[in-house]
Formats: sequence, structure tokens, C-alpha cells
Amino acid sequence: MPSNLNPLGALPARFRRQRVLIIGCGDVGLRVARQLPSRLKVMALTSSAERLPALRREHITPLLGNLDDAATLRRLAGLATRVVHLAPPPSHDPNWRNDPRTLALLRVLRLRSLPQSLVYGSTSGVYGDCGGARVDETWRLSPHTPRSQRRVDAEGQVRLFGRASATPVHVLRIPGIYATDREGGTPRARLLRGTPVLRHEDDVYTSHIHADDLARACLAALWRGKPQRVSNVCDDTELLMGDYFDLAADLYHLPRPPRVGRSTANEQLPLMLLSFMSESRRLDNRRMKKELKLALRYPTVSDGLCGLRS
Repeated sequence: MPSNLNPLGALPARFRRQRVLIIGCGDVGLRVARQLPSRLKVMALTSSAERLPALRREHITPLLGNLDDAATLRRLAGLATRVVHLAPPPSHDPNWRNDPRTLALLRVLRLRSLPQSLVYGSTSGVYGDCGGARVDETWRLSPHTPRSQRRVDAEGQVRLFGRASATPVHVLRIPGIYATDREGGTPRARLLRGTPVLRHEDDVYTSHIHADDLARACLAALWRGKPQRVSNVCDDTELLMGDYFDLAADLYHLPRPPRVGRSTANEQLPLMLLSFMSESRRLDNRRMKKELKLALRYPTVSDGLCGLRS
């Protein structure tokens, strides 16, 4: 509404400019904030008072609140014009198939003026094991772990919010994230531990995305994403997991990891790692390239795994 027709008069300048709210401002959230133009107002929700100075140093306005305590979220209502939701579901909850954090956030966003767009960072784990098939966004969801089932619940909540409120919503399905400057963002520590990988006949396909490219995908979806859509965000690699770690070992000049059969892996490896080694799929990223117009700067692992050069 033009200011001369608005009964409240012209809005203050701080309410006329775009205001981006990042929920779950960890490593990827910070990369999103750093790629935003300085003319935008950037805010981030944090549950830790200790993080407030660090966020301010990044020119981010910190908002103290906790997704597990709905009463602390009311200040978010009507605050942002665009929202990037990267917070994971709780790992321990009696209703283990649900994501109460996303539900609490969406309830608050409904209270006042709605955002112009919302991006949710999900996981490619919602597809489950696809037997190595190439998977696009129309593939049937078949999550095998509680972690992935909670993500399916969150996706459903976000997409329902978009349809009910006519808010443009875009879901990104994210595989393994890598970057040399990200904690746990390279396979080096695992190679040094000598953690085994599956033998070739038992091996699974795995996909990856560089953390900076993921941040770019979030911004592309925030401004250019088609409403009520889903996009796989990944680079162009199609490697078996064992081959990926062999290549990494060669680039790091470390011994290649030992190969074991699946039965041996089931006895030796932790459940979390086994869950990743039990699902095989090759993500199709054509929609990401076409609709988000995203040209990745790190297109293949062979061009430079986690910033390394062979």
C-alpha cells in the first residue's frame, strides 16, 4: 500500500528495507549472512547469550530465543520479510517422528504480517535407500531413520504453511556438506582414524555440496525460488562412498581406508555412520540449475576435494 494511502502514514526506513531472519545460524547460516548485501537488515535467532557478541561482529542483529520454548519466539512475529530456516529438529523427543521446533516457528510467523518468502533446509535422507538410482524431486519419500522422518514432518509443516498463507516456500534437500573451513567439513579426520569403508560390491552412492554453494542456494531460493517447490542441492559428482574416500586419501597423501563387507561393518561401526552407509542414491540437480539458476563453483570432487588440489 502506498504511504499516502496507509492509515499509519509512511513507514520508518528500517521497516521499508528487506529484513532477513536466519533460524539456525550455524556455519551455513553465517555463510548466508556474509553473502547478503550490506543494505539488508540481517537478524539471527540464537538460544545462547554467549553467541551474541560473535553475531554482532558479523553485522548480524542477534535475537535471543529458543525454538524449544515458544514463549521466547513471539518477538519474531512480523519482524522479517524473508526467512531462512536451517535449524534441525530436536534429536530427543517423545514424539520422535515430529518436529516441534518448526511448528513453534510457523505458529509465530502467522501472528502478524507474513514473510515474502521462506526457505527450509531439509535433508536428502528423506528419500531413504534408492538402490543407487538417480533421484529427482518427484521421487517417493521413504525415510529410514528417525532423523529423516522428523525432516519429512518439518517439510510437510512448511509446505502446508505456504499453501494456507500463500507464502512462497521453497524446500532444499541437502546431502553431505563439505568445506575446508567447516568443522568436520573434510574427510581427513576419518581417514586418520582408519575408519573402514564398504567393499565395492556393497558400496553406496553418496552426494555432496560445498558449504558456500549451499549458502548461495539458500539465497537463490529466497529470492528466485518458485513457490511451494522442492530442489535437490548438490554438486555433479556421482561417486561411490568408498571411491570418494579413496580419492580424498590420495589427495591428502594418506593411506586409503580398509574395505570391509557389510556384515563386518554392522559389527564394527556406530549406528549413525551405518545409517549413511545403508542408503544409496544419486541426486538429480537439474531443477536446482534450471529454477534457481545456480552454477556451482565446485562442480566435481575431482576438480578439488574440499579445496585440495591433486
